[in-house]
Amino acid sequence: MIRLSVYYPKTDGATFDHDYYRDHHVPLAVETWGLDGAEVDKGVDGPHVAAVHFQFDSVEALGAAMNAEGTAAVLADVANYTTITPVMQTSEIVS
Repeated sequence: MIRLSVYYPKTDGATFDHDYYRDHHVPLAVETWGLDGAEVDKGVDGPHVAAVHFQFDSVEALGAAMNAEGTAAVLADVANYTTITPVMQTSEIVS
C-alpha cells in the first residue's frame, strides 16, 4: 500500500478554511481518484495546520490518479481554501 500525505505547514499570515477543505476539497479528490475515503487532520500542535492522507494500492495506482482527467481541477481548487503551499510525501505503508 502507498500513502500520499499532503501537509500544510504553519505559515505567518496564511489562511486556511478547514470547513471547505474537509467538506469540499477532500471529497473532490476522493471522487476524482476513485478512492474509498481519506484521513483529514486538523493541526492542534506541531508544524502543520492541516494534513490529509490518501491510500493507493500501488505506486502505479497513485500515478494513474495524478494523471486522471480531474486532477487539474483538484489542484486548482487549493486556492479556494488556503494561501499555504502544500508539501506532499509519498510513503510505503509497512505495517
